[in-house]
Amino acid sequence: MPNIKSAIKRVKQSQAKNVQNSNAKASMRTAVRKADFAIDNKDENATVLLRAAIKETDSAARKGLIHKNTASRQKARLTKKAL
Repeated sequence: MPNIKSAIKRVKQSQAKNVQNSNAKASMRTAVRKADFAIDNKDENATVLLRAAIKETDSAARKGLIHKNTASRQKARLTKKAL
């Protein structure tokens, strides 16, 4: 643990951000998984789940949690699967 006050604050801030980023990334993965499952099972709400997954993926890319090309690739795969 650091001794300097600013370093202590920085550790606390980075831990808090880590929790936020982990939660955001997990919710993105869950949305993608749900959409993928719905598309495979040809559910009637697959398009709604697909839109939610795309929204979560775009949000994660905007925040820098995943690379923009990774987001684009995931969206393309899901959309292609849905058609």
